[in-house]
Amino acid sequence: MMDMTYPGAVPMHKVNFDAKTEYDMIQNYKVLQDVFSKLKIDKHIEVNRLVKGRPLDNLEFLQWLKRYCESVNGGIMNENYNPLERRSKVGRERNVKGSQRSAKSLLTNNSHNLGLGEGMTKNTGIKQGRSSPVMGGVDSSTEIQALSKEVTDLKLSVDHLEKERDFYFAKLRDIEILCQTPDLEDVPMAMAVKKILYAADARESALAEAQEVLSHSVDGSKS
Repeated sequence: MMDMTYPGAVPMHKVNFDAKTEYDMIQNYKVLQDVFSKLKIDKHIEVNRLVKGRPLDNLEFLQWLKRYCESVNGGIMNENYNPLERRSKVGRERNVKGSQRSAKSLLTNNSHNLGLGEGMTKNTGIKQGRSSPVMGGVDSSTEIQALSKEVTDLKLSVDHLEKERDFYFAKLRDIEILCQTPDLEDVPMAMAVKKILYAADARESALAEAQEVLSHSVDGSKS
């Protein structure tokens, strides 16, 4: 959204679209925060909360980001912007650079190992082609199996959390759509719910504002 709103402001080559670990996600948010600073956007990104993947935190940030981008371009989207094309172009550039770095690193390591092998042969008289016996094979195999099981358990846990996140996000989205229907959007209860949904900070203040909306409606009906 920021790349579409401010073309050229976001260094897309630094964005990792395949980020799965918290470390990779934090690096992406650092890129976004740098863009905010460069554009003098007074918004602090709660990175530590967002990387946890909690639906409400991410929903609040996305709602703010959507409102901000719409305020910049008047709600008009750039029809010529193709996000998939931008992402694939960045991916191709990263793959090319990564391949070049890997090839260079491999060449350097091979040269170093070759020189090391020649030195050992000259100094110790060890014949090339002979390999030393591998020690601790059984222990290594047991450790690998234990690590593999741990990785599998972690993947199952992540899948469960993602399903739970999507479940609650879908419910919040359904509530939002219901509150936005013309017949209900001006109903006090719907207005109170939207106060909580659209609150920039999920604290007691949002609940207090929602309760205030309801209390005003009750007072109005009594009078």
